[in-house]
Amino acid sequence: MRLAGIAVLLLCALIPTKHALHMFQQNRYELTRYTAWLKQNIKVLWESMPVVWAGVIGAAVMFLMSGSTGALIAAAAAAAAGGVQILKERSRTYIKPLVYTDRVKRQIAVMVVLYLNLALFFTGVGFRGGFALGVIAMAVLPWLLIYLMSWITSPIEKSVQNWYLNDAKRILREHTGLKIVGITGSYGKTSTKNVMQAVLSEQFNSLMTPASYNTPMGITRTVREMLKPIHQVFVCEMGADKVGDITELMEFVHPQIGVVTSIGPQHLQTFGSQENITREKMQMIEMLPEDGLGILNYDNELIRSWNTRNKVRTVTYSIDYEGTDYHASDISYSPAGSSFTVQNGSEKIQFQTKLLGKLNILNILSAIATARYLGVDWKIIQRAVRAMKQVEHRLEQKKINGYNFIDDAFNANPSGAAMALEVLSGMPGTRWIVTPGMIDLGERQSELNRAFGKQMCGKADEVILVGVQQTQPITDGLMESGFDMQHVHVVDTVKEAFAYLWANLEREDTVLLENDLPDAFNK
Repeated sequence: MRLAGIAVLLLCALIPTKHALHMFQQNRYELTRYTAWLKQNIKVLWESMPVVWAGVIGAAVMFLMSGSTGALIAAAAAAAAGGVQILKERSRTYIKPLVYTDRVKRQIAVMVVLYLNLALFFTGVGFRGGFALGVIAMAVLPWLLIYLMSWITSPIEKSVQNWYLNDAKRILREHTGLKIVGITGSYGKTSTKNVMQAVLSEQFNSLMTPASYNTPMGITRTVREMLKPIHQVFVCEMGADKVGDITELMEFVHPQIGVVTSIGPQHLQTFGSQENITREKMQMIEMLPEDGLGILNYDNELIRSWNTRNKVRTVTYSIDYEGTDYHASDISYSPAGSSFTVQNGSEKIQFQTKLLGKLNILNILSAIATARYLGVDWKIIQRAVRAMKQVEHRLEQKKINGYNFIDDAFNANPSGAAMALEVLSGMPGTRWIVTPGMIDLGERQSELNRAFGKQMCGKADEVILVGVQQTQPITDGLMESGFDMQHVHVVDTVKEAFAYLWANLEREDTVLLENDLPDAFNK
């Protein structure tokens, strides 16, 4: 009988535990981020209410009915509630499902041990309602046990990470002659990396960090699994969402060429201030060797105004700011892509590309500056820019069910979102935007999302907002701008947004997908 009770308690904890681990993963396994998310989403506890009510009913039954009959009824009610949770979970879809990495598997193992101890306690206590109390606890405790689990696994994870990290450092140290290009910025890192790889790989055997592998462990995995002796160039994206991150990565990778794409209010919540963000991002330049090269986007005022203390040589690029080393002008867009002119000194070179938007042209400029420093001929660069593919989810033109989409779904930021609206404004047909807004902007999040709403006026004709609560500032901005609110549609899920699109789209219309928040942040 006790074994059956333990099994039922574990069943009740199964789905809440999966959800808690999922959200811990989406918050990068960081307790500070997880805590902030949990405070804002305390309603997740309501997902376990069927199990909680089963526990309450079980407690009442066990007090009213003596002997094994009451216990059996309580166990049956709890098992049924746990089973309902499993059935509901099987029908759910996630934007980014829980990934069962080795780290998550270790977390699960620790959680199982914790639950077994709790189950043994609740099935062995001497008062009649002990089991029912255990049912209630198993429905709620998973969200809190994440803290204990993290504390237990932290030394193990640190040890595993250090071993892999030191091995990657050894590989880089022994790879003499490798040119390393480090790329950082508040936004535009991944797009720049992809553009950089497309240009440099025309002449060099070049490797880049895949996807968004921009953390110490992501870079470590790239180096250990993909970097070969034949590689001549390593293009390395470096991310940061708190003070010290870029410093740590620079001491790890030691690039000779550093690119700072942008500085803005991204991750303001974890950095604490814009000053901290600026100082940290500019460590990319400050920590370069003096015989290296720093490449700076001078359209960004925070980069332009930074007083570099390193004696390293720097080159600059821009579209709007005059007097830089690489300047783009005569920009035009069409459904086929973009065309523009690059001036470098007295030289003027024409370029065509499938990529859209000023942000992508700025990315190309940084790649041109790097390629020219490494001795790549202009004609080779032109060919690479003309042939390069659109970057997935970053102002990517695509057809979905035969309709025209601009997919800019990767983690929107204020500057990128404004540029995406500029691109949308020049497209034919009715212009749609689907967005859940922007996150990770700290105290300025509401202000910046409201400004985003204002910017839509005159650039979009139909607006679909995903998530009533988080998109309220966008709604406010739309109203302030005088946008016709009959053309604003607020839905709860991405699925509902697409259902509305399919019912109302015309073949000549264009849809901008701006940002694609993971499940932890859609509300």
